Amino acid sequence: MKRIALRYASAGALIALIVLCLAWELRLAPLRPGGSWLAMKALPLVFPLVGILRGRVYTYQWASALALIYGAEGLVRWWSESGIASGLALIEFFFATIFTVSAALYVRQHQTVT
Repeated sequence: MKRIALRYASAGALIALIVLCLAWELRLAPLRPGGSWLAMKALPLVFPLVGILRGRVYTYQWASALALIYGAEGLVRWWSESGIASGLALIEFFFATIFTVSAALYVRQHQTVT
């Protein structure tokens, strides 16, 4: 897979993960009616966004480790929640996995080129 495709896949998955976290906890299935403070879980995902969009390898490295936390949360909440929250958790796991894999492949291809 070409590096540019991996960059787009990583950036798209990261942005989708941020949007999902916000929509989930503020609108779709919040823990409390009207939204919850759990929406703040999207904040750590915003920090690597500029570096990911610019293709900085170091950002890809640490952000892929960060995404593992969201993948784990998605699996746990998929297992423990019911209804729409269970489906959203599975989507969260899917986006986190796409980001982690595409970021790792991007770093790997970058290292073989240099």
